[in-house]
This record gives sequence, C-alpha cells and structure tokens, in this order.
Amino acid sequence: MKKAIESAQAIQRVKVGMTGLAFVLLLIGLASAIFSSVNRERPVAAIGAAKPDVVANLTNANAADPMASAGKEPLAELGVAPSTSAPTPAPTPPAKPRP
Repeated sequence: MKKAIESAQAIQRVKVGMTGLAFVLLLIGLASAIFSSVNRERPVAAIGAAKPDVVANLTNANAADPMASAGKEPLAELGVAPSTSAPTPAPTPPAKPRP
C-alpha cells in the first residue's frame, strides 16, 4: 500500500513540475513577443529632441577638410602626451667660408 502512495506522489510531482515548466516557457515566449513588437515600431520624435539624420549631417559638415585634422594631435598640442609624429629638425645655419 505504501508503494502505491509513493508512486502517486511521484507522478503528482512530475505533473506539477511539467506544468510549471510549461508556464515559464509561455511567459518567456510572451515577453519575447512583446519586446520584439516594441523594437519594430518607429521611435517617437519628442519635441526639441535631436534628430539623428540632422546630427549626422552636421558632423559630416564639420569634417570639411579631413586631411587638415588628420595630422593634428590635440593631446600633444596641450602638452599632455608626447607627439607621435617625427619632429622636424631645426635648420642649421650655413657655414661661414674661411678667409
């Protein structure tokens, strides 16, 4: 008799565990569906917020001459870091001819 009761309890525990697992999977699927639908919507444009396409065009306009800014080293100009470019040698004065 005791064996039948233990067997029934084991089956009951398996059923409860499987039901709980199915419930958790259902919740994960529902959350995934909600978050994926949120990602597909267009972003809301708030009044006074920056517009990404305008900001991108502004940054492109600032880099009108990329070669001029490519050689600049802002930290070296401030004296915080050493310059990585090769220093230009100081011009040597011409030698004076002997009389």
